[in-house]
Amino acid sequence: MTQLITEDSNDQLLNLRVIEGIPYLRFLGIRFDLTGEDLTVRIPPNKHFIGNPDIPALHGGVTASLLEITAKVDLCLKRLALGSKDDRKPVSPKEIVLPKTISFSVDYLRGGKPSDAYAQAKINRMGRRYASVQVEAWQEDRTRLFAQGTGHFLLV
Repeated sequence: MTQLITEDSNDQLLNLRVIEGIPYLRFLGIRFDLTGEDLTVRIPPNKHFIGNPDIPALHGGVTASLLEITAKVDLCLKRLALGSKDDRKPVSPKEIVLPKTISFSVDYLRGGKPSDAYAQAKINRMGRRYASVQVEAWQEDRTRLFAQGTGHFLLV
């Protein structure tokens, strides 16, 4: 079972809800690491994730999934920290629902290698109903991105 690496049980409950609600994330083996307020999402290497075995390169769908789920979970954690969208009262993990994607674009900067892939999100704007997020993905070197994404989400 995937576990959020934190001492806060609210974050662990969110992780379970996210993973259990999306079987594809279990298949990807997604791991969440929350250090302070920084969420890092990791996908471990898997031979089934190689899109082009001649290179070999990480499949674009796996890369896009990493970017999008990073944005969505980061928004959920921010909502937990800020409170409910209506009155800013504390929100329990059971009340959190993944944001709905309005649009999401991915820039594939270079081929992903068959090794651990990491992503972090930066929330540009988060209102009561809408959020704009940028996400970066890297492998060995944090400064050498292999993909980045921009997403717009409906907060429900």
